[in-house]
Amino acid sequence: MKKSFWIETLGCPKNKVDSEKIAGTLLVDGMSPAETPTDANLIVVNTCSFVEEAREESVATILEYSQMRSEDTQVVVTGCLAERYGEEISNSLESDVDAIAGFGVPVNISSKPDVPKFDLLNLPRPKREEPWGYVKVAEDCDRVCGFCAIPSFRGPQRSRSIPEIREEVISLELQEVVLVAQDLASWARDQRESPEGIVDLVKEVSGIVPWVRLLYLYPSSLSGELVEIIANSPVPYFDLSLQHVSGPLLRKMRRWGDGERFTKVIKDIRKIRPDAAFRTNFIVGYPGETEEDHDQLLRFLEENEIDWCGFFPYSKEAGTYAETLTGEVDQPLVMERLRELGEAQDVITEKKRDSMIGEEVTVLIESRGVGRSHREAPEIDGLIYVPDALEVGSFEEVTIEEALGVDLKAQLGNFDYREGP
Repeated sequence: MKKSFWIETLGCPKNKVDSEKIAGTLLVDGMSPAETPTDANLIVVNTCSFVEEAREESVATILEYSQMRSEDTQVVVTGCLAERYGEEISNSLESDVDAIAGFGVPVNISSKPDVPKFDLLNLPRPKREEPWGYVKVAEDCDRVCGFCAIPSFRGPQRSRSIPEIREEVISLELQEVVLVAQDLASWARDQRESPEGIVDLVKEVSGIVPWVRLLYLYPSSLSGELVEIIANSPVPYFDLSLQHVSGPLLRKMRRWGDGERFTKVIKDIRKIRPDAAFRTNFIVGYPGETEEDHDQLLRFLEENEIDWCGFFPYSKEAGTYAETLTGEVDQPLVMERLRELGEAQDVITEKKRDSMIGEEVTVLIESRGVGRSHREAPEIDGLIYVPDALEVGSFEEVTIEEALGVDLKAQLGNFDYREGP
């Protein structure tokens, strides 16, 4: 009887890709996916440690699976928490964890501590049931953002070559590929001998699949050519890593830009493609953030009406530049600012979704009765509910008839939504 595995993935889409590649290696090793965690001989928890909240969730998940497993089930911890805090996990969760596998260490029941390292970037992946998938094109990061500890334990950027990426994209047979990396627009800059850049990669992948979406773009790396190719593509979706809009605060974050520059970028894109969609994230309560900084961010939201925004409380990370800064913002004030920003964004998102009623849009049917247009990135934005009869993996023209919070409801074809279908 085959041994089975269960993989629990926490954190960002890049972790999701790693989990799929771990699954691929376990399948090659002769194991099979378990129907439930309690049926598994091997439980893998792929963790995140980007901020304190993520670390707490990772530890809680490890404990949860440890408590539910049977006597002959092994629990293996991998991912960022394992790499960054492997020794601490080993000491504090000794009875709950059978193995800790950092980056490049095979995850397998038969693994030994002295096994050679391998590269998750170029491992094969099993076919996906969904018609879309993330493709990680680079690992790690060269930037020194004041709040981020990732470069300190993951190392410098390592980009994959176009042939490697192309082979994976072809093998997955998808309708939409979502390119991800810690610093996507800087892809291939670590390959000094290569003349290729992110625009070349987007063109290459666009020749294979109908939809290509890019996640995590630093505004300072957003060249005119890259803007043009995204804006004129079937997926004019811009996921911009802004973090804040106060110039002085961004300098403390060791980041480029300010609200005025970001507003110009957004307006210039909308001139090219008025229906372009935007997503970004902001850190709230970074050391030294003033009430004026907070007000600037509120004004920026009102002026630019970003489609999707995430707001996250600052988390002090060991070994970062921000750890040395004074001007810590009291937690109750951080929570109040988060609430105010969230309420402001809810109004904007509701307005943007309501404005789509009556609009005809192209959607990719990703599961029975569910689709997405270019405005919705998978797993993080809203959905569009469509008739159940539409074939999964097909592109369909639908008309939006109702807004349901962040989600939408649509009918097939063009009709007068004021009279109903």
